[in-house]
Amino acid sequence: MYNHAPEGYSCPFCRVAAGLENEGWNYTSDIFWRTEQITALISPRWWNRTPGHAIIIPNRHIENIYDLTPDIAVHIHEAARQVAVAFKRVYGSDGTSTRQHNEPAGYQEVFHYHLHVFPRYHGDRLYEDHHAYRLTIREERLPYADKLRRYFDNLKA
Repeated sequence: MYNHAPEGYSCPFCRVAAGLENEGWNYTSDIFWRTEQITALISPRWWNRTPGHAIIIPNRHIENIYDLTPDIAVHIHEAARQVAVAFKRVYGSDGTSTRQHNEPAGYQEVFHYHLHVFPRYHGDRLYEDHHAYRLTIREERLPYADKLRRYFDNLKA
């Protein structure tokens, strides 16, 4: 009813959830945590003073919040909570923010539900500089993904 993906849409986040890469955007090395329901990865787009923010996606295709079911929502938000704790412990962040967009008017660019989790620092001006972002390269993201991957691997041990 509230879907906007074009006919024949090739979903980049379905590729990520399937363990495939999106050349120039998302690589398997960006993924730091995966469960049966969700995949968490380092975003390729960074804002000036909040490097290494995460994106949490459901592993099954859900376009937006209107299609999100409670059985998956609980896993996404529990993952966001755990990523926020990881940011405090691994990055030493001062706080955390989440952001999620729906439909083109809501600035949704990828038509697969995803939740951004940002490490926050005093004076980072994230919301004042909301258009001050850049596309990063895989090598720049790797240390952030590696730190978070180690953190989540240690939780399992």
